[in-house]
Formats: sequence, C-alpha cells, structure tokens
Amino acid sequence: MAVLAQEETAEQEQEAYPTGVARLTLDGNPVSAVPFSLTPQGPLVALSPIAALLGTELRIGPLGDSHRLIFADKEVLVGPGQATMITVKRAADRQEISAFSRPSIKAAGGLQVPLDLLAKTLGDELGYEFTWNATELRLELTRREVRELTASIDVVHQHSSTVEIRFSEPPRYRVERRPGALEIHLVGDLLQQPVSRARTRSPLVRDIAVATDHLRIDLAENAGAAEPRLLLSPVVRLIVEVFHQPALPEEGDRSAERRPATGIRTIVVDPGHGGGESGAIGPSATAEKDLTLLMGRALKRQLERRLPVRVVLTRNADVELPLETRTAIANENKADLFVSLHFNSSFGPTAHGAETYFLSREASDQMAAQVAAMENLANGGLRNPEHDLQLILWDLAQTYHLAESQRFANLVQEELNLTLGLRDRGVKQAPFRVLMGAMMPAVLVELGFLSNPEEETKLQTSIYRRELAESLVRAVIRFKTQMEAREGSAAAVEELP
Repeated sequence: MAVLAQEETAEQEQEAYPTGVARLTLDGNPVSAVPFSLTPQGPLVALSPIAALLGTELRIGPLGDSHRLIFADKEVLVGPGQATMITVKRAADRQEISAFSRPSIKAAGGLQVPLDLLAKTLGDELGYEFTWNATELRLELTRREVRELTASIDVVHQHSSTVEIRFSEPPRYRVERRPGALEIHLVGDLLQQPVSRARTRSPLVRDIAVATDHLRIDLAENAGAAEPRLLLSPVVRLIVEVFHQPALPEEGDRSAERRPATGIRTIVVDPGHGGGESGAIGPSATAEKDLTLLMGRALKRQLERRLPVRVVLTRNADVELPLETRTAIANENKADLFVSLHFNSSFGPTAHGAETYFLSREASDQMAAQVAAMENLANGGLRNPEHDLQLILWDLAQTYHLAESQRFANLVQEELNLTLGLRDRGVKQAPFRVLMGAMMPAVLVELGFLSNPEEETKLQTSIYRRELAESLVRAVIRFKTQMEAREGSAAAVEELP
C-alpha cells in the first residue's frame, strides 16, 4: 500500500507540472518542436526529437522503461524515475555511472530528461551547448565555439609511469579505450601544433601520438592505463597513470580451461601501502606495507592452489601505487572480486581484532570514519573537492555491487572471527578511496592491530599469516559457491519453457 501511495503521489506531482511544446533551434535556426515539462528543479525536455535532430539512435525497450542512446562506440542507458545514467563503452567493455540533477519522467513526447543529462552525453560527445530560454519557450542548441589550446607533454617513470599533459586552459574532452591504447579526444577544442614533448623514456609507454583534435597514448604489452584525472591547480594538467599488469592467460593455458564460465574467475588482491608510504608502524618497527605484501603473496598462493581462479596482485614489490591505480588494475583485468589488505593502528595498545569494510559515502560510525580518513591520506590521497564528487559517483556505481560486497564482507568477518577466535569488530561501511571505481564486489580488510604488541608479534610469524590467509580463502570459497548457485538457479529459470 505504501508503494502504491508513493506511485500515485508521484503521478499527481508529475501531472501538476506545467507542460507544453517549445521551439527547438540549432545555431539560431528553428528546426522542430520539443515537448517539455517545467519542474521546480528546471525544465525536462523530450529526448526523442533531440536524438533525431543530432543523428543519434534511440532504442526504447518494449515496456517503455529502458532507453538506449547510441552514438560512436557508446550506449547511454536512462529510464523514467532515475537520476543516474549508465554509459557503456562497448570497445573497452566498461561501464561508468553518472548522476544528474533530477529523475527523468514519462510524459508527452516520451521520456523527458533534464538539460544536464543532455550536456553530459550529446553535449560533451558531439560538441553542443543546450540552453533553455524560459521567456520565449525555446530550447537552443549551439555548436561549441572552437578554442585553440597550447599543450606540453611529459612522461615520468619510476615503478609506474605518469603521463602529464599541461594545457593552457581546462580542456573539454572524452576518453576512449582501444586495444593497447588510450585516446583523449578534444570536444570543441583544438591543439596548436607543434606540441612540445619531453624526451623521457618509459618501458610502459610506446609512443604518444598528437593530432589537432586528439592524443593517443600507445601502451606497451601488458601495460594498463588508469582513468585520466584533470587537475586545475597550480596549473591545468591531465594526468594518466600507466602501470604494469600481468598478461592474460594464453589460449592453451590449462588453468584457463578449468575456469567456470560464470562466477568468480579473476580476483585482484591489493596489498595496501608500499614504497614511501609505510602505513602503520608497530612497537617493534614492523611496517604495515611489508606485512600486507607478505599477506598478499600468501593469499594468492592459497587461492590459486584451492580454486580454479586467476589472482592478480596490484603490487608484488615494495612500490608505491596511487589509490586510483589499484582499482584501475582490477577493472583492467575484469576482476570478479577485489580485496584490499591492511593492518590497523590505534592510540591505545590494547585494541585488537579484525574489521571488514565496504564502500559508502557515509561511515557507519566515528571509528570507521577515522580509519577511512587515515587510509585515504596514503599514496598521494590528499583531500580534494574533486575526490568528494568522484566518491558520490562511484558510490552510485557500487550500489550495483552493494549487496554482493556486503555479503562477501560478512563472510570474511565470520571466518576471521570463528577460525582465529578474534574479537568481532563487525562489518562496517566507510568512504575508502581505494574502493572507489571498483566495478565488482569490493572489500577492505583490516587484519589486526599493529599497534598492539601481542598482535604484532603474531603477525610476524608465517604460521599466523597463513591462518589469516586460509580464513580469507574459505570466505572466498563460500562466496563463490553462493554466487554460482544463484547464477545457476537464474539460468535454470530462464531455460524453463
């Protein structure tokens, strides 16, 4: 009854919106009409006539709920009652989730959407501005003015490579991933030629090709690139982190033959910290970064010994990786599960036990917020307003995996508590940046308190670390079994006549 009442209220509110038909103009010339609704948050306009005008394909599901806007190698999925959209990059087999100002609605002319949705899709991709003229009831489409930007390129290589592209103004761009390359296409901007380039060599970057309207970073074999980050201070820079990733199995690899077609096939294990970022330090100077690497290697060995899975470590040496790069490695490897390993610290020496987290914008309690704040400062993760926006968007993305992340976190916590007799500090939610961007179930595990002398002593022994790893393996086995049983049941239902 409550749901029905909410639906009736929503319909009443929708009917109360002022509606009409506006003129649709392109570069000042009238071309057609577009139905609209005026809401307190701004106008909603019919998507269909705009898609037709700009030559993009719009596919509508049989029930009129799903709408696919198709252009170039992308599909944008939107629907009534939703304030988010999913962008599917088909060539790269990747999905991104973005939020816009208010939900779309079903009304005159079909699905009506807010202007910022149009700006984030057709505007950014095809180079158009969308302006609502409320006085004359007109939706104005104008081609973006072409700007000429100057740019310079530098590449710095240590354990990974950083490609830095400096611009004279913030660029308008979109990113496309192709096999062995990452392309940055300018939208409404052009690059003045020639573009100056430093001659720094990188074993991970084969070449950087520059044209007036795009740049292409050609990657070495077994190299991957994180999503570009635009920094506006102290100078305008687009940063692309390039990292080494293990090769995918060859076709004749027997380990690949024994993997199931569904379920958990690839697991990415992330040993936290590394390089100049030591993490927590125990009373006898044990560094968290060293223990997480030992744990990561042990967990990889046991998982591959017990299960038909491929396990990828984000780092297999004492190297420093940006937090964004860690989940980028998981996405590049199309992981089915992401596990970030850490050890906790407290001002008091008596705190002990394990904690398991999954991503949320809001921490479940004050202690969870403090743990996340400390971890987020590691590996160059200084607080930045851009990170807050990214967290909002990736929190939306993780809602698609929220139930699975929570389910796996509960299994991890159960195994650690029961097997080792650890104090149950519970499963918690917190805004961990290392979990941002993970397009799969993802958890962060704090496996003990290095600040506790007794726990530090136990963690220094390989036997205890193997027991911890074994607990995690059992949690993975339980999670894998449950997931594949659900997938099998779903497949059986689909096959019923």
